[in-house]
Amino acid sequence: MERDFKRAGRSSGAAVYDLTDHTWLFALRAGVGRPPASVEKLYTSVAVLRDLGPNATLQTRVLGSGHLARSGVWRGNLYLHGGGDPTFGEATFNRIWEHGYGPTATELVRRLEAHGIRRVTGTLIADGSLFDHEPGPPSTRFAPDIPDLGGQLSALTYDHGSTPSGWSPAAFAAHELALTMRSEGIEVAATRRTGKAPSSARPLATVTSPTVTVLLRLMNVPSDDFFAEMLAKQLGTRLRGAGTTAAGARVIKEAVSGYGLHPQIVDGSGLSRRDRSSPREVVELLNELWGTVLGAQLYSSLPTVGVNGTVQTIAVRTPAKGACVGKTGTLTDVTNLAGYCHSRRGQRLAFALFVDGPPNWRAVELEGAMVATIARL
Repeated sequence: MERDFKRAGRSSGAAVYDLTDHTWLFALRAGVGRPPASVEKLYTSVAVLRDLGPNATLQTRVLGSGHLARSGVWRGNLYLHGGGDPTFGEATFNRIWEHGYGPTATELVRRLEAHGIRRVTGTLIADGSLFDHEPGPPSTRFAPDIPDLGGQLSALTYDHGSTPSGWSPAAFAAHELALTMRSEGIEVAATRRTGKAPSSARPLATVTSPTVTVLLRLMNVPSDDFFAEMLAKQLGTRLRGAGTTAAGARVIKEAVSGYGLHPQIVDGSGLSRRDRSSPREVVELLNELWGTVLGAQLYSSLPTVGVNGTVQTIAVRTPAKGACVGKTGTLTDVTNLAGYCHSRRGQRLAFALFVDGPPNWRAVELEGAMVATIARL
């Protein structure tokens, strides 16, 4: 590995720990803080599992302000209230992009029909008030970041934060629900205006996200930045009373500090270069989690080297294929990989490889050779 790291340059670092024999096998500039990129999602995952729990779900609801009159007429407004579910969307979209997971507008309409609602005299209003109104992450100064996130952030989103020109994510979600309602024979008008449902509004229909266990796999296997930032804001809402990235980052930092680690965390995805962590910190966290229930849940959320997700093409024709799981982290000229390996000798190993400087394609080649060496140990 040392030879590979000479080719990686002096701005790179690594750590490998034997979880079976409790010994450090390799450490090179292991204590230097660097941008973790999407390896940060390991920290986010730990906080979500610790503070929300593996079986927690998120709700998207239709609330009604008014009353149901004769002949199925709802006299008043309806509010589509977002609970921060990143999987709410159209069924075909979810089959393609979310492996079939995620509630749909059609499910909400079925529940409204069960209430006997056939026409709405008022309007359908989008309520994304659970989170702030910043559509992007800190890395873009909270401006939209479609290339990285694939959509815009909001407590109410549809189809992974899709936003046609001139629409907010929340307003677009309400528009899509209104279209679905009308296609099912419920007369309703939607507005691009957003607003908070009054406290007197009562729930009429609710759909539920997949469990946190599933959400983390949907986040970690493809390294989905949108999911990571949505979950960070969810943590801020639940634990700090503020649906902001900053509040969520504080919760994540607090969760990690419980293991005696103090990386610099400013977001949930690792897109910000102001995030800082060292290979040693990552490996120490993996070591602390090994053999715990939370650790097993984290392990199951990660892709398998040479098999699937963002590590599918790494170390394909080596002993690492199928023997290691890992979280990648990529920014321009930042290429990281961290996770667990089952070595040829039957040892369980934790590792973190942070390669800064070389072009990403070259760094991936180097890390493929390094993780293969780890699997041979």
